[in-house]
Parts: sequence; structure tokens; C-alpha cells
Amino acid sequence: MSKELTLATLLSPWQDISSDKIANIAVQHLELDSRKVVAGNTFVAVKGHAVDGRRFIPSAIELGANAVIADACEQHPAGTIENVSNIPVIYVADLGQHLSVLARRLYPLSNHKVIGVTGTNGKTTITQLIAQWLDLVGQKTAVMGTTGNGFLDDLKPAANTTGSAIEIQHTLHCLEQQSARFTALEVSSHGLVQGRVKALEFEVGVFSNLSRDHLDYHGTMEEYAEAKFTLFSEHKCHHAVINVDDEVGANWVERLDHAIAVSLKPTQHQKAVWAKNVSYSEQGISLSFDGTFGAGQLHVPLIGEFNASNVMLALTTLLTLGIDKQRLIETASSLKPVLGRMELFTAPKKAKVVVDYAHTPDALEKALNALRVHCEGQLWAIFGCGGDRDKGKRPMMADIGERLADRVILTDDNPRSESPAEIVQDMLVGMQQPELSVVEHNRFEALQFALSNSQADDIILLAGKGHEDYQVMATETIHYSDRESAIQLLEQGA
Repeated sequence: MSKELTLATLLSPWQDISSDKIANIAVQHLELDSRKVVAGNTFVAVKGHAVDGRRFIPSAIELGANAVIADACEQHPAGTIENVSNIPVIYVADLGQHLSVLARRLYPLSNHKVIGVTGTNGKTTITQLIAQWLDLVGQKTAVMGTTGNGFLDDLKPAANTTGSAIEIQHTLHCLEQQSARFTALEVSSHGLVQGRVKALEFEVGVFSNLSRDHLDYHGTMEEYAEAKFTLFSEHKCHHAVINVDDEVGANWVERLDHAIAVSLKPTQHQKAVWAKNVSYSEQGISLSFDGTFGAGQLHVPLIGEFNASNVMLALTTLLTLGIDKQRLIETASSLKPVLGRMELFTAPKKAKVVVDYAHTPDALEKALNALRVHCEGQLWAIFGCGGDRDKGKRPMMADIGERLADRVILTDDNPRSESPAEIVQDMLVGMQQPELSVVEHNRFEALQFALSNSQADDIILLAGKGHEDYQVMATETIHYSDRESAIQLLEQGA
């Protein structure tokens, strides 16, 4: 449980209410969502990017909030205390920027190491490899990110890759209470820009790569890159583990004195871990490594070159934490593929189906290149592009599919409020011979078509949704899973 603070103690960094009659109100739990308030909670009313939480102060009070901490404004300047239905509303300047510190004061961590992983692709795989590996060497570890929060055998769904500042701190506090020694946390660019991890202390920060994504939010690749870089430049981050095979990462290592460079080839960086003799098969990846922590060899049952990079980043992170190298080598073969990340599904005499979360141009390119090495027949690509998101990547992804796959099926991937047909039209513009692609908006039927028209030595990449079990339409969110589709269609012989 969180420690109970008085309202005066909790708010003391920003304003002094110690002499006020409300000073001794007990704060047990902070809640940002007025709908989730229960009796005794303290409601935090922030002016957000899309919604102004102050609009919901009356409903939070009605549900039993014992106090409200609200964003100050012209009408209610900082320091104002208003009485609403006998419940105090305390106005604090720039409240949104203070949420992380506010939450840390109520939900402290005492002996818990946080590992932050940022980058466009690979965050989920790297965090889960770190957690699996630490568990294998006897260190209880949790994850927080895209596929959920908690321990790997009991993940609770997460609404966003990086939750709210209060949610993050509260979750970490609860995980520590459940004996977690470490938590591997996916850190999104949105989470960094919006100060959601501002008060966290990172034992290690990890950078995977940077490619086009979220430009609808950041505007330019430069702004997107700088948002990611703040994990290392503006946060408490004791160690930095950076992929220097990525151009952005190679630049960052020069800007960070304490960084350890990670590469799939020998590198001259002063502090570095690199791979050599990397080999790929359907059984996984075998490699030798050398560098700052010495040499070794290991085998992991994962597919593809980018997973070799993910493994090297996870390995370097754990070596940086002081985990015994020999124990890591011995347990590497027990690591498991991550749910919906280059996940292989097979059935006798049928094409192999690989389900992957790739939904950016770079991720799709890496997934197809990785599978080409394993493919003896034709390589199929089934993918779409999300609605209400960066339209610029649509023709780029279609171009990549056309160049790197033998057969392309364009389908839906969370069309949201946009017309699925118009999204596909935006994609077709990027193709030299659009008439050779197949358009099938229903993902299940797209896979059914591919399995019915493929040979046993073909590989079908079903990209974009990975672990997700839903499809977001204009007016509803329906249940749909690529993984379930693959299992069902392979079992029934398509």
C-alpha cells in the first residue's frame, strides 16, 4: 500500500496550506479519471491535451472525492482554495508538469531498479527479454508497456505504451510491494514529452532505433528524435545502452559520455559490446559477443537480424546491471519469443505464418528482410495502415511490401474514423504495379486467401497487429486477433 500523506505534506513543494483547516486531510490514492473515483480518493483535475479534467470536478466530488487538486487558471490562480459541496479544491500552477513528482511523493520506491527502453521498434521485445532473462537468473522482474503491465505470466492490459505519470508511479510502487526487484519500462516519445516519467530514476536507459512514426504528433523526425533523446539528457539515467547500428544512436553515443555502444559488428567505441559470427536459422539465432564485459557465445530461439540486435541490447543491459555473464549465457536458450513479435505458426503441408506487430515502414522492411533469409518459396506480406495517423507512411509501406515480398495483400489495420478504401488508395500510390496486389479489407479473409493460394514452402507475414486482439472501426471496437486467425486457419487447413 502507498504511505498515507496529509494534503499539506503532499502539496508542500508547491504551496503552503499547513495553517489551513484542510491541511490534515489524508491522501491515500490519487485519481486522474473522475469516473474511477471512489470514496476517499483525491481527484487530480488536469487540463489535458484533449480533455480538461476540471470539467469533471463536480462528478468526482459526487462519487466521494475527499479533495481535489486542480490546474490553476486565470479564474482560479495558483494558491486559490475553493469550496465545492464542502470539498476543498486546491489550485496549483502547471499541475500537469508536477504529476510525476506528486505521484512519487505518495507512491515512493525504496529498493526497485527501473530500466527504461525507448526507440521506434523493439521496445516490447527488449523489455520482455530483459524480464525473462532476469527471471531466469532468479531476479523477480516486471514489465510495463504495449502488451500490458505486471509480471510476464499475469500482464494487465495497458491503455497506452507509457501510462499517465500517476499510473506509472502507482504501478511501480505496487510491483515493488509484490517483491519485484526490477521493472523494464517501455518509454514512448509521448510519455517523455508530456513529463509522464519526469520523476523516475532509471538505472539503465536503452535506445533501440529511430524510424518514421508519430509524425502526426511530433511534426518532424528531428523533433521526434530529440523527444527520445531526453530520456538520457533530461532524466535521471545512470547508464545508457545505445544501438550504434542505427544512425541516430551512433550520433547519440558521441553526445553521451557514459553510453555503452551496442553493435552487430565489431566497433571501435571505447565502451562497447558487439556481436560476431551471427547465424540465423528456423531454430533461432546463434552468436558470439565481445567487448567491455568480455567474450561469450549464446543461442536464442528468436527469428531475424533485428532480434539479434534486440538480444544484444538486452544482454548489454543485464551485464551493465552486474548480472553474471556465465549465468546469462547458460539461460539464453530458455528465452521465449515474445507474443505477437515475429511469432511463428505452422501446420503440416501449409505455408508458415509469422505474426508481427510491424506497423511502421522500418519495422515492415526489417521483418520482410528477416523472413527472406528463411524463405525457400514465395514471401507473402499482409498489412494495412492505421486511420487518423501519419498518412505519409502509407505509400512508403506499400512500396516496401511491393519491393521485398513476392505477393502483397493490403488489408485494414485499425481504420478508426477514416474510410478503409481511402486508406488503401493512399497506400496504392506508393506501388509501381498496384494491379498485382490484392485488396481484402477483412484481415481473416486476407489470411485465408493467402493460405489457400500458397505452397508449403512459402512464408506469410501477417503484420501490424501482433499481440492486439481488437480492430478499431469508425463507431466500434471489435474483437479480432491475427494470432487467433493463424491458429484457426492452420488447424482447419484453410
